[in-house]
Amino acid sequence: MKIGICNDHAGVEYKNRLVEYLTGKGYEMVNFGTDTTDSMDYPDVAHPLATAVENGEVELGIAFCGTGNGMAMALNHHQGIRAGLCWSVEIGKLIKQHNNANVLVMPARFIPFETVLEITDAWLGEEFEGGRHQGRIDKIPCK
Repeated sequence: MKIGICNDHAGVEYKNRLVEYLTGKGYEMVNFGTDTTDSMDYPDVAHPLATAVENGEVELGIAFCGTGNGMAMALNHHQGIRAGLCWSVEIGKLIKQHNNANVLVMPARFIPFETVLEITDAWLGEEFEGGRHQGRIDKIPCK
């Protein structure tokens, strides 16, 4: 599976560590984020990741910024993106099961890296339940 990943200056360390972890598990990673801690604007990396997910260049995406909120807001402006902000394993599971989230967003400044690994593994290991949830997903796009 090919996964896109992006980050702003707050998420450089977590992105690098997660790329190493997921590559070791056999995932192909595509870096859309910054590789420096110099201040930068998160939309500059969120939009290319979202476009890659929408176009099928990557199957899923993962994003980091300080709180995760800015990334989630920018990503969710794209019609084909369902980005979920997660800070716990349970939320990571539920955004896949109920919302079919195709981008996982995490707050680099507010959760330990061990939690990042647990959330990522949970999210990647879940399946969308469909059923009543599909009707809700169908109501998200607005043109």
